[in-house]
Amino acid sequence: MVTAEDILNEKGNDIIAVGADATVHMALLTMINRNVGAILVEKDGEIVGIWTERDLMRDTVKAGFEPATSRIGDYMISPLISAPHTDSVFNLMDKFLGLRISHLLIEKDGGYVGLLSVGDVMKATLQAKSDELKSLNAMVSWDYYEDWCWRKP
Repeated sequence: MVTAEDILNEKGNDIIAVGADATVHMALLTMINRNVGAILVEKDGEIVGIWTERDLMRDTVKAGFEPATSRIGDYMISPLISAPHTDSVFNLMDKFLGLRISHLLIEKDGGYVGLLSVGDVMKATLQAKSDELKSLNAMVSWDYYEDWCWRKP
């Protein structure tokens, strides 16, 4: 069974973060340059929040929101939601759907080792189902049926 750690090993486990005092504009530039839909927020070397494209959409209609001067720490989502590195793709998908989130931090040995998006997990889930289907098709191939039938000795 594919786990969160397996997905991170395949996609990479870079943790992209900005300081809580960074402006929203600086966070957006980092997200654009790294081609990601979410950025983690750190304070004193610890990850304390997350800010996503969805948060940008919500925050732009708030009074006083000015990307050039607004601090990301004032708009980040906290507390963080995480999953253990041993969670299967199916457990991860349940969390994404049940909690209605699009990004999930992955924990290992008391720290964060990466960030997965719902797209990362969906891709891994589809691959796991595709592999399972190939395996099942191999079991019930025409050769299987030819060898299965009763034959007179």
